[in-house]
Amino acid sequence: MSICLNKKAFSLLEAVIAIAIFVMFAMGVYGGIQLIFKIIYQSRVRIIETAVLNEQIELVRNLSFYDVGIVNGSPSGLLQRNVTMTRNGIDFLITRTIRNIDDPFDGVIGGTPNDTAPADYKLVDIAIVCTQCGQNQPLTVQTYVAPKLLEGDPTHGALYIEVFDAQAQPVVGATVHIVSTSTTPTYDFEDVTDNDGMLRIVDVAEGTDAYTITVTKPGFTIDGTTLPSDINPHPTKPPASVQAQDVTEISFSIDYISHIDIEAVNTQCQPISSVSFAVRGTHLMGTNPDIYQVDGTYTTNGSGAYSFSSLQWDSYGFSVSGYDLVGTIPDVPFALNPGVTQPVQLVIAPNTLRSLLVMVNDDGLPVANAQVRASFDVYDVTKSTGVGSIAQTDWSGGAGQLDFLDNTRYWSDDNNVDVSETAGDVVLRKIGENYISNGVLESSVIDVGTQAHYVTLEWNPLGQTPEVGVDGLRFQIASSASSTSETWEYVGPDGTASTFYTQDSQTIHEIHEGNQYVRYKVYLHTDDATVTPTLSDVSIVYTNECTPPGQSYFGNLLEGEYTVEITHEGYQTFTTTVPVDGDQVVIVDLVAI
Repeated sequence: MSICLNKKAFSLLEAVIAIAIFVMFAMGVYGGIQLIFKIIYQSRVRIIETAVLNEQIELVRNLSFYDVGIVNGSPSGLLQRNVTMTRNGIDFLITRTIRNIDDPFDGVIGGTPNDTAPADYKLVDIAIVCTQCGQNQPLTVQTYVAPKLLEGDPTHGALYIEVFDAQAQPVVGATVHIVSTSTTPTYDFEDVTDNDGMLRIVDVAEGTDAYTITVTKPGFTIDGTTLPSDINPHPTKPPASVQAQDVTEISFSIDYISHIDIEAVNTQCQPISSVSFAVRGTHLMGTNPDIYQVDGTYTTNGSGAYSFSSLQWDSYGFSVSGYDLVGTIPDVPFALNPGVTQPVQLVIAPNTLRSLLVMVNDDGLPVANAQVRASFDVYDVTKSTGVGSIAQTDWSGGAGQLDFLDNTRYWSDDNNVDVSETAGDVVLRKIGENYISNGVLESSVIDVGTQAHYVTLEWNPLGQTPEVGVDGLRFQIASSASSTSETWEYVGPDGTASTFYTQDSQTIHEIHEGNQYVRYKVYLHTDDATVTPTLSDVSIVYTNECTPPGQSYFGNLLEGEYTVEITHEGYQTFTTTVPVDGDQVVIVDLVAI
């Protein structure tokens, strides 16, 4: 006899699916139970809060009308603004707000008719919130209380505080902190502005220069009254005064805080550390003498940077010490708007005894390619706004310098030039009584900063002795994205090696566009062995991201009164005189024709 048993069992996959379904069901049940508990708990909290609020209202009703107020507040009374209470093991924060109300039924203070006793009754607002329940919105209750017969104290006055932003629009919900220790009663309380940006306090004790006011709001600047001091004896906004049966109106202005990020760089866009600079705004905190809200001297860090935080919108100007200010990006002084972070580059150069920086604008906007001519005595130089230049005026230091660090040296020559016969000049070498016919000099590698746009090549003297023949001086330029380039291809104005720059201020070919490193090669030639061409200075004119727009810089000047003439197509010619006895900045607004 045989017995056959048919056994069925769950596979592993079926077991896993069954467990997953059970877990999902269990989690759903658990989540539902948690939600029910949470709703019950919140309902319990609300019931307790309602009971506490009822108690608070009853407390107010059992006070004398004159005692309904906040300690050191307006109206002044016996109640603390904030108290903590524990019920059933739960902590609650209670906030009381009490305001005097000037009812228009009998007129308002300062109105028609003028209500000389404006504190007609009081608004009581009580809010409660559970501090440990994650409660977002407090539960509130309001009520009014009024005296049986009389209105408020006729020896009191009203204080109206208006808060607006940079656009003269009302600031809603600004916190106003009011302190007065010289009045009876004393005050030390906070309240907030309404939808009109106003806080109207209709019943406060009279007092002269008694009320210190501070206005704040998260993320905004701070404004307020200032007590006189030895540093600021005459503040522009001293503490407020209140007269009996009169209205004192005072306004404040706040807006989103702003920031300025300073970067000090040279004309090659390289950061310069430990640069001392001064900054000043226009917002006055006091007069006689003038006391500015922002007025100080600061120093850039090791990266050439300095950051100002929590600044007020204003117009800010900058100056540097120990260096010449070649220009700024943007133009200064500049207007700092609310709620922005403004980067500012201070472009500097080695210090000279006297310098002149000319900023050319049209209705506040920089004007590029304006011709700025500065002249005094034998000095007569014309520059274009919005460009920079690297110049070499002396080669007496000799050859062998690859990078342009010492501006009296260069890379190499063919032994047919002389850099010492005439101070600061390059000429052909002389053998006996005659000059060699041809010579070549190659410059060091010049770093003009990132993303360079090359404009023109300029040199002096422009006119050579006729005997040297045509093209006594010729130039070619090589450029590279790397200072360590192994090959430097010298080309002329058509971008090939077969042409040369032979005219001053000739446009540099676009083949060099964007290259950070550049060098020049000068070819000297004479047809007459008794004379030599002469190179006194050469400049490569360019723009890069550190080129100040609409500005021209003149450095190493003699002391004197310079004539500055500015011309640009479509504008009237502007001429002025500028005494230069140090570092001078001139801001010019051109007038369109």
